[in-house]
Amino acid sequence: MKRELENNWEKRSEERSKTYARYLKKVDASRAIRSLPALHDAAFEHVDCLACGNCCKGYSPRFKTPDIKRISRLLNLKESDFIHQYLRLDEEGDYVAHTTPCPFLGKDNQCSIYDDRPSDCARFPYTDEDVFVKRPSITLKNVSFCPAAYLVIENLMEQLPA
Repeated sequence: MKRELENNWEKRSEERSKTYARYLKKVDASRAIRSLPALHDAAFEHVDCLACGNCCKGYSPRFKTPDIKRISRLLNLKESDFIHQYLRLDEEGDYVAHTTPCPFLGKDNQCSIYDDRPSDCARFPYTDEDVFVKRPSITLKNVSFCPAAYLVIENLMEQLPA
């Protein structure tokens, strides 16, 4: 049976983080990846991103060169001005927002640049991609603050024991 979002999902996710890590190491990646699109769709039947916004409130996506070019044009800024005004280099050398919450997040959790948002934002939480299985460190971080990622891993573990 598909798990629905519990009121205490954040606490449960924290308690089970080591279990998730072990599972992601052992699970048959090919089978898991094939299961992800349906689990992703099912999770988003129970999660309203606009009611949450945790990803935008506490973390920043990477702003890759195409993102910087596109958003700079949208905001009618030179790329260098956009970078200076909104971004910083992180410890991995990637451009990220220099503030949290994201400077483009409104009080209603709406994104003011949604149609032109960074590709990381469009793909987040990677629950329908091979990244979910192949990059466990990203998945474990995302499961800790994203209810959709939590539902996907819980349902994946139920559907496909390792």
